[in-house]
Amino acid sequence: MSAYRKADFPVHNVRRFLEPGPIVLVSSAHREQINIMTMGWQMMMEFQPSLIGCCISSANYSFDLVRKSRQCLINLPTTDLAEKVVRIGNSSGRDIDKFTAFDLTAERAQTVAAPLIAECYANFECRLVDTSWVTKYNVFVFEVVKAHVATKPKTPKTIHYRGDGEFMISGKETRKFRKLFRPEML
Repeated sequence: MSAYRKADFPVHNVRRFLEPGPIVLVSSAHREQINIMTMGWQMMMEFQPSLIGCCISSANYSFDLVRKSRQCLINLPTTDLAEKVVRIGNSSGRDIDKFTAFDLTAERAQTVAAPLIAECYANFECRLVDTSWVTKYNVFVFEVVKAHVATKPKTPKTIHYRGDGEFMISGKETRKFRKLFRPEML
């Protein structure tokens, strides 16, 4: 394998290579207020219990809904929802009801008050378990307490944000390196 030829790159744009995972839609509810936000900054923090760290800007309408309710739903959209996902991210729940505006179906969750989005491939009901980074970094740590995942297709095509309005669709799955994998090293 040959080395890559490299050039200086703006430090503020390294996220274009390191975004942690697929774009998700976070639905939240507090009292009579509900919202959906588009989020690309989340990460797995632990396997068991299943902990997810999410960065939600304090300027975002969902920030206070999540902080006050201490729960949310993380919904995984697929590429067929890509246009709606981007438009949801370009609008504010302060101004519109996003479920109505984007023709999405809110369904009752089993363990949290926030609604799940029926059109999404997977829905993860979450409870806030650590607030120590909220004030300093706007990072919420959630425990997934209930998961709902579609049975088909086995590997959904998800959307990944690369910054500056650039997106990527999940690539081809491979088992090519499976024989090298050592699960005990996780």
